[in-house]
Amino acid sequence: MAEPDLTLLLLMVVAGFAAGWVDAVVGGGGLIQLPALVLGFPGATPAQLLATNKISSIFGTATSSITYVRRIRPDLRTALPMAGVAFLGAVGGALIGVRIPKEAFNPIILVMLVLVGAYTLLKPSLGQVTALRYTGVRHTVTAMLVGFLIGVYDGALGPGTGSFLVFALVGLVGYAFLEASAKAKIANFATNLGALVVFIPGGHVMWKVGLAMAAANIVGGYVGARTAVTRGSTFVRAVFIVVLTAFIIRIGGDLIGVW
Repeated sequence: MAEPDLTLLLLMVVAGFAAGWVDAVVGGGGLIQLPALVLGFPGATPAQLLATNKISSIFGTATSSITYVRRIRPDLRTALPMAGVAFLGAVGGALIGVRIPKEAFNPIILVMLVLVGAYTLLKPSLGQVTALRYTGVRHTVTAMLVGFLIGVYDGALGPGTGSFLVFALVGLVGYAFLEASAKAKIANFATNLGALVVFIPGGHVMWKVGLAMAAANIVGGYVGARTAVTRGSTFVRAVFIVVLTAFIIRIGGDLIGVW
């Protein structure tokens, strides 16, 4: 594959920044980066596109995770076990993902997004404050189950992982959106790392493109995390709804052949 020219690299950098910001606030930056990579590198294999996206994303999720930990101080007694099993889930997902026709997942993802969006809109108080549904071991096990299942999804497919993590932590565990975003970022870093354990040895990463996007993703992730911390759960909820709507339009358009 030919080396990308400066204009194409700059466009990828813009996409990386936007994805980092969205990912830090509410998750789902992959649905910005992946389409950009697909359009910019039509000759690349699916594995190359996914691997390059992960290289960029992991730098952004690392940056936003550190920012959240320093400013929100999420309970690491929950976040770290959840991230550990999310890593294992992503490794397994990446190994089986190459054997699954990814077109089959789009209808499932679309239905999930519609249900998540409708539930969030119909419950305006959802995620405004932390009201944990479980305590002790049950709380930790529920968070770990969320991390593992979404980790498998991220390794095998990926788009919307951060948003699914946030919603699951809000809807199933009872966190406010801001606290959920902090824990989701830590788990999302682990899922990116798990997928790269498979992709890097396979030689799938387009390093020049991935590292250029990674630099932009770091800046976007830092700005996005600070924005979320400053503006609070109401702002994060609003962005969450906007991003879900964009996902629904994007995936729905794919299914009916608009794009």
